[in-house]
Amino acid sequence: MNTTSVKAFGTEAKDKDLQLMQIERREVTPTDIEIDILYCGVCHSDLHTARNDWGGTKYPSVPGHEIIGRITKVGSAVTKFKVGDLAGVGCLVDSCRECESCKQNLEQYCLNGSTGTYNGKDPFLGGHTFGGYSEKVVVDEAFGLHIPENLDLKAVAPLLCAGVTTWSPLKHWDVKEGSKVAVVGLGGLGHMAIKLAKGLGANVTLFSRSPDKIQDALDLGADAVVISTYENEMKAVKGKFDLIIDTVPYDHDINPYISTLNISGTLVLVGYIGKMEDALFTPPMIGGRRSVAGSVIGGIKETQEMLDFCGEKNILPEIEMINMQNINEAYERMLKSDVRYRFVIDMQSLKN
Repeated sequence: MNTTSVKAFGTEAKDKDLQLMQIERREVTPTDIEIDILYCGVCHSDLHTARNDWGGTKYPSVPGHEIIGRITKVGSAVTKFKVGDLAGVGCLVDSCRECESCKQNLEQYCLNGSTGTYNGKDPFLGGHTFGGYSEKVVVDEAFGLHIPENLDLKAVAPLLCAGVTTWSPLKHWDVKEGSKVAVVGLGGLGHMAIKLAKGLGANVTLFSRSPDKIQDALDLGADAVVISTYENEMKAVKGKFDLIIDTVPYDHDINPYISTLNISGTLVLVGYIGKMEDALFTPPMIGGRRSVAGSVIGGIKETQEMLDFCGEKNILPEIEMINMQNINEAYERMLKSDVRYRFVIDMQSLKN
């Protein structure tokens, strides 16, 4: 298969900084689109993968799965896009398309294994996939996303991961006008959960350990903030919430939140991957038919619905723009939660 060499930023090992490198992209097949990347969001998953925090990273690693750009080439059989269109690529670039999950537009749960935008098995060139910290990306049109023209492109990229990761549980658990939703943690995911839940008409509360987050949460649209370390505030919301979206990316005790769920309420984990040291205390669950669940990103159809909704409501993340050359510094700042609330890379800085 013919390939093109493009500039990218990646790392050769878990203990090395990201740096300029060359990678190969395939030439478009009949169903492919080629996207000139304008902006790429920076996700915690990028950092974890680059540093092999979860194990299984294939090197060289080029992260980035919040990709916004403009189409420069289309294959002969492409029908969804044309040259010049804005397009996005999220966390997935392929799936089997035949299993029960894929038939239900749940490619993120592909029973035969979906293909990640980076660190996935590349069925075309062999080896593994490379992400959006690069000049261009080539993807099957079925995994391309239309971007509403009215949205500020600089801020759209994080919707493709942080946005849909919180949108998917909001929709699955049928959040609507009057629903009572709580969000645990105010970061890249948490601030999007607040904005999207409010857009759906919910009453939204932030759980935080820090009183410093109160004004930020209210400015983002939250109706209330509960400081989870204050016993009186936790008692005041006992049995209140239909859905809690827990966005905290590290091991933490979820038991205090379960009793704040309404009867048949659900706490859904979207932030932490791994073993939790604190065992679930089951009496509040059994006594109120309460559930603890998990959710990850969204399928292509669901992601497009989220983008269209954000276009209608003009919902965008809060971002800080950086140049590609500052990515290692940005990673260190992410570890300190020193960003409000998502970094986005101006990819022109890579091309200059």
